[in-house]
Order: sequence, then structure tokens, then C-alpha cells
Amino acid sequence: MADVTAAIAYLRSPLAIRARCETIFDAALAGALGHFTVDLGALPAVVDRVVAVTRAAYPDLRIPVHGRINHFRAGGIDRASELDTRLAALSPDDRTRTWIDLIVVSVLLDAGAGDAWCYREPGTGAVLVRSEGLAVASLRAFEAGVFSSDPARPLRADAAGLAALDPDRLAAAFQHGPDNPLTGFAGRVELMHALGVAIAAAPRVFVAGRPGGLIDHFDAATSASAAPGAGIDATAILGTLLEGLAPIWPGRIELGGANLGDVWRHPAAGGAGPSAGLVPFHKLSQWLAYSLFEPLERTGRTIAQPGALTGLPEYRNGGLFIDLGVIVPRRAEIRAAVHAPGDEVIVEWRALTVALLDRVAEAVRQRLGKTPAELPLACVLEGGTWAAGRAVARDLRPGGGPPIQLRSDGTVF
Repeated sequence: MADVTAAIAYLRSPLAIRARCETIFDAALAGALGHFTVDLGALPAVVDRVVAVTRAAYPDLRIPVHGRINHFRAGGIDRASELDTRLAALSPDDRTRTWIDLIVVSVLLDAGAGDAWCYREPGTGAVLVRSEGLAVASLRAFEAGVFSSDPARPLRADAAGLAALDPDRLAAAFQHGPDNPLTGFAGRVELMHALGVAIAAAPRVFVAGRPGGLIDHFDAATSASAAPGAGIDATAILGTLLEGLAPIWPGRIELGGANLGDVWRHPAAGGAGPSAGLVPFHKLSQWLAYSLFEPLERTGRTIAQPGALTGLPEYRNGGLFIDLGVIVPRRAEIRAAVHAPGDEVIVEWRALTVALLDRVAEAVRQRLGKTPAELPLACVLEGGTWAAGRAVARDLRPGGGPPIQLRSDGTVF
């Protein structure tokens, strides 16, 4: 049992994500993968595109972390400031609890919208798609009290409200229906229900039965650490999320009865013992961790070791490498077929993406004259690889969809 416990802890670490992805990357360089080869000669073109996109968007190179709050400003409308104004009477920590409530549900509802869905924002008339559309839809749903069990306190999410979330109410909030289908909608509803149950079951992590209780958990853990004043360690943020959210992921691999979440099998993964052959990614949980940096830092708390987390293996970052010829499919049907998240070809693609993002980040820093502390990976993603992946996809395909077709259940990408 000790071996299983150690394997679970390892698979929940950024160290394991990088190690297993690097093993698969080494196999690619040796020509030993079944679905892709890697052409490092094409990598400078990726770096060029990322640098160009970054300089255009952030000419002063003051690049934010790749977090959810950025999406609330889609279309040039600063909805984040509007919400801050509504929260002005609260204490700084209560404002942060509210922001964390919103960010947790918004990120977990963001696993790919599909090509057919859009959100028409009431009041502004803005028509938004994909991540920005999901962000604004979730913000407006939050403001309407969709995730709260207390009608007198709509600006919150809590265990009871999430566990009892009405699918029809969520569908109306996201404008989901036959003429405007949101990919994986049923999976998103189930995820919210499971989130409510998980929050109630983990009062030490989600203090007072809210996602926003994470701030109290982090404060308690920081004050009990051997180095008080060192800040909230980024890996501890991720570890806490992976522990607290473990039960919510549907139909995933388990070890010792523990749900591993965004962890998949690949024959080139390597390893030994109970974790052998398993590749962790934890994409949504890592993006959630990145998204918590800003609200925590607003209150004067600091984030230690932000660069310890990895790149996000989703279709924008991964698509950039395929579209610009770094990751090369071995067969035409890889692009033509529709793949599930656990398919070997998708695990392979995502692992190569993680390994390549580290290499792109280092090259981008050299080009921009920045150190890892000045330009952590989370800022390279925002600057960055995600935006470049989207721009290239728009240039190559109507609607800007991914180069490989994904069957989403609303909980991975």
C-alpha cells in the first residue's frame, strides 16, 4: 500500500508530468513512437511566431499569467473591474474568496466549446466563442446566482448550490440548445454536481464549503510550514487542487481506489511500480492553479516557484506544433479521424506538447532578454504559445478548430 500511496503522490506532481513527457519525447527523437515524429528544425519558426504575437500584444513585455481572469476582459470590456466594483464593500480576503469561487467553476466549465457554439452577451451584444465565450457565460451565470444555494447571496459558489445545480438553468445561462450546441454539456453538468459533492467532502481544503475556502487552507498550510513568509508554493496549490478535486473526474484510471484524473496510459511512458506506463497531465487543474495566482497576489500573498508547473497540453498549444511542422503525424488518418482523450495518439500528442513548451519558453526568453523569474512559463503561455496557436489555426482552417479532431466529454480540453 505504501508503494501505491507513493505512486499517487508522484503522479500528482509536476515532476512526474515533465519526466513522463520527456521520456515520450526521447522516444520521438529516436523515431520510436507509433503516431508522430518530431522535427526540431521547425522549432525556430514556432519561436518566431510566439515572439511576434507576444510583442504585438504586450509591447512593454508586461505579460500576465495565463489565467482565467484575462478572458473576462474579452472584446475590450473589462468585466473584471465591473465585478470588483460590485465587491468593493467586502474585505480583501472576502473579495478573494468570491473571485476563487468564480474562477474554480469557470475553469472547470471550460474544457472546449466546440466549433458550433457561441455566446451572445446580453447588454453588450458581444458575440463570443470558445474560451472567451465560456468565460463570459460563466461570469454572467455566477452573477445571476446559478452556483449559489442562497438567493440572498448570489455572488458565490458553494457545495449545496453546485450539487443541486439545475441543468436547465445552466443550459439557459450558456445559451445551449439544438441550434447552439455546447460540446460535452452533459459532462459539464455532471462535473459541477461532482464538484459540489467533493467540496462538501473536503472541509479542510474547501473551508466553509466553498471553493473560496481554498485561501484559508493555503494560509493555514503556509503558517505551518518550516519557512513562514516564503509565500504559497505553486506546487502546493496544484497538489491541493488535485487532492480536493480527485473525485470529480469521470471514468478515469484509479490506483488504490484514488481517482487519478487527467492521467493516461502510453507504452513509451516508462516508470516502475504502480505508476509504470502512466502519463499525468492535469491540464485543467494546472490552468486552475495558474488562474489562482492573480487573486491570491492581489491581497499581498506571494506565489513561490511558479515555474515549477508545466505547460498546458491542450489543442491550442499542441496545435501550434502540428500546424508549424514540429510534431508530424505519421499517417493522414490521424488528422481525419476523431479521437478520445485516452487514445494513444492523443496521449502522445499531449506529451510531446509539454516537452516542447519548455523548449519554446527557454528560446523565447533568450530572444526577449528575460530570465525564468522575469518571464515564467505561465507568461510565455499567455504571451504566447496559446495565442499563437489560435492565430495559426485561424489562418489554416475555417473556424480555427484544432488540427486533430477531439471527442470531448467536457472535462479534459
